[in-house]
Amino acid sequence: MAIAQEKMTKVCIFLERHALPPSPLNYNVIYTYVSQANADLNATLDRAVALGQEIDSVYIEQLYFDHMDQAHQTETSMVRNVDGIINSLSRSAKSTEHDIVRFANQVSDCVHSLDENNVQKSRHALDTLSKQTAQLLNQHQQFKQELSKAKKLQEKTQQQLVQLRKQHITDQQTGLYKRHYLNQQTQLWLSQNKSVCAIAIQIDNLEHFITNYGDMIGEVILNKVAKQIQKYVLESGLPGRTSKDAFTILLADIDPETANVIAEKVRNGVEKLRFVSSKSGLKLPTIDLSLGIAKHQDEKDFNVLARKASNAAYKAKSLGQSSFIAGQ
Repeated sequence: MAIAQEKMTKVCIFLERHALPPSPLNYNVIYTYVSQANADLNATLDRAVALGQEIDSVYIEQLYFDHMDQAHQTETSMVRNVDGIINSLSRSAKSTEHDIVRFANQVSDCVHSLDENNVQKSRHALDTLSKQTAQLLNQHQQFKQELSKAKKLQEKTQQQLVQLRKQHITDQQTGLYKRHYLNQQTQLWLSQNKSVCAIAIQIDNLEHFITNYGDMIGEVILNKVAKQIQKYVLESGLPGRTSKDAFTILLADIDPETANVIAEKVRNGVEKLRFVSSKSGLKLPTIDLSLGIAKHQDEKDFNVLARKASNAAYKAKSLGQSSFIAGQ
């Protein structure tokens, strides 16, 4: 009990230090961390803390999916196994149906080649054979009906899997991709020897909106920016939410200058947004963005590349520029 209490205290201290809400997911990840029960999780989080990376709920969620969540992989594996079984049954049914039709044809041929010298015995044998054939055909029809039900169940399961996958990889609030999915996609592109660019988009005055106009207005601002990002990059890149007030866009095989053009389109789209209070009619301030672009060089994962782009965004803000390309 004393050990458990000590761990709970450490969890609370960590959550308080990083201003993390005590949600079940945050608590679960940090409890695992202080328990040192997952070496990969501890190494990743220790590295992030040492580098001064912002530890917020979005990042904690990525750690959970990257290092602790096995349920989704299990669900996917199970559905794939069901798919394989049903496909095998389908092939078997077609083969069986072909065999039955061939058998029925052979029976028909047999009827026409009976020995007329022993008609009664032949008719009796054929009658028995005919009943067996009818029974076999009936069983096959029942099998096809059950197979049809199984296919419908499989389709329903597949739809549920698609929905689960969507919930697994997309942020519920903004509809953009989650950090862990961006990390997976970065690893995939790098394994394919693709060049990867990241655009960091920071909402500089989100806290101002929340403090002065409330959480609901803050959510509206966040969603409006997310919609503008989707509008310009959904077909050419992967837009994701990477912290409370920041987004990252991943682009493959695009040079930083082209990425800068895309970033400016997002900025211009956001600058055109205007907000008026429905209660007072007061015009709200414009949304201030900082944008940074970074190209992958020797970074090992998404987190390092995203931090490089984020630092470029802070650089743009400090220099009063619309955007900044890392390394220039």
